[in-house]
Amino acid sequence: MNDVRTIVQKLCDGADITRDEIIFLLNNRDKDTADLLAEKASAVSKGIYGNKVYIRGLIEFTNYCKNDCYYCGIRYSNKNASRYRLSEEEITGCASCGYDLGFRTIVLQGGEDPFFTDEKIIRIVREIKREHPDVAVTLSIGEKSHESYKAFYDAGVDRYLLRHETADHSHYAKLHPSSLSAANRQRCLRDLKEIGYQTGAGFMVGSPYQTYENIADDLLFLRDLDPAMIGIGPFIPHKDTPFADRPQGSLELTLFLLSMIRLMIPEVLLPATTALGTIDPRGRELGILAGANVVMPNLSPVGVRKKYALYDNKICTGEEAAECMNCLAGRLRNIGYEIAVDRGDNIKYKKT
Repeated sequence: MNDVRTIVQKLCDGADITRDEIIFLLNNRDKDTADLLAEKASAVSKGIYGNKVYIRGLIEFTNYCKNDCYYCGIRYSNKNASRYRLSEEEITGCASCGYDLGFRTIVLQGGEDPFFTDEKIIRIVREIKREHPDVAVTLSIGEKSHESYKAFYDAGVDRYLLRHETADHSHYAKLHPSSLSAANRQRCLRDLKEIGYQTGAGFMVGSPYQTYENIADDLLFLRDLDPAMIGIGPFIPHKDTPFADRPQGSLELTLFLLSMIRLMIPEVLLPATTALGTIDPRGRELGILAGANVVMPNLSPVGVRKKYALYDNKICTGEEAAECMNCLAGRLRNIGYEIAVDRGDNIKYKKT
């Protein structure tokens, strides 16, 4: 018979829990359980990574996308989106600005934009690595072939972020057009792991049609995949998508799941996402206190930040990078954490 205390104890002891136990825990959670999990998760994170919060400098270099995901503000069919592409010089300039501010991980993120061919991506990566050999470069540019992923890796890319979105194939089909599939998404993640990337996966909390059964499957999928990084954040609707009227995801559930993930996969790098900070002014701090240990400040030019609108009301769209960093450092100090200025590799998955 399932019992919340027994399941929580198994989590805290590092034992595997079953799908039924995850569903039971989600259905029967309360504030006391959440507080206990957060305390244990934070202790596990500190035991592995100390009170360091790792920073990733995010450069959102294009908001063109060939895909038409139903939840996304930069989907192909959104004619209200104000499109932009940064030049190669602007991208490498943003990376240099980040380096001067102390960033040792640069994340190049964009829609699936055919304009940025493999050759252009490789040229950009090599230039960043030439100027800053000690920087880890992360790509987050969607689904590619094994051949493309291998070419990026050989050019010097260290990490790749690709949220699996949902492990359930039928749920995936409710969030995406028929041209996209959970099977191919998961193939991409397997390819990335096999090639040797520090791979990141993750999902939205409270996405349309999501059930606790879906979340249980997501957690088990992640436990099996064992990625270097897991990004989860609350679903936030965008006004120009089919899901404009859907309710946003829950802060409370997102924090609860952050704690669960930290306990299930202790070494994982776990961001307190911008979306978390968007739905609550202290969302990122609460995420850190629940077991997260990564934040991703924006290095994109201020003039384009509002245009990279995956969802509505995104925070930090008007701040210069240096201003944002000073604010963030102060916020973290207030809860007993400090920004780490090294690459912040997952201890299990360092690229050699």
